[in-house]
Amino acid sequence: MSRLARPADRIATGSVVVARRLAARAAAWCARGRRDDLTGWKAVLGIIVRLVLLLFGAYLLARLVRALPALMWLFSTAWTVAAWRAGRPAAEKAEEPPAEAAPALNPEAVRTLLLEVMGDAPAVHLRTVLAHLQKEGQWEGRKVGDLRAALEALEIPHDRRVKVAGVPTWGVRRRDLEAPSPAEGQEASPTASTAA
Repeated sequence: MSRLARPADRIATGSVVVARRLAARAAAWCARGRRDDLTGWKAVLGIIVRLVLLLFGAYLLARLVRALPALMWLFSTAWTVAAWRAGRPAAEKAEEPPAEAAPALNPEAVRTLLLEVMGDAPAVHLRTVLAHLQKEGQWEGRKVGDLRAALEALEIPHDRRVKVAGVPTWGVRRRDLEAPSPAEGQEASPTASTAA
């Protein structure tokens, strides 16, 4: 029985993780329907429409499964595989070889690279920057989280609500990159105090 308890526990734990991820994605998608340029009920109308669309999609899915019960095998298999992957124990995750340490980066070189990838746009998503780096043969096997950590270490401003083509996600804005860096501000402050 203990032999079956482990996989069952992993699937149960993974099911909770998958359900939370799906709920978070649905909530984030609905929240993106809010209009900042409007007020009152008109501002939240987009959220209501998206919520209705989600409910209608769930209703259609239920009708489809009732009409074709064999689809339940497909859905349950897909759910089980996703839950199995998401429920992987922490010990297994720790056994994975750690990614290579990122080389020391120059903040100004990184700012220049970000502005180059951004082009004429007012902002750029980090996934676009990562794709550019990987296309150039750098940062292979790394993820957006690694890029965020590197930007954090360099004190380069980045935000999870950067909109590019109407889609908000992690990115950087031109106005933040062109502002003086905290390191420059600290270097400038002693000279200002000496002048006074």
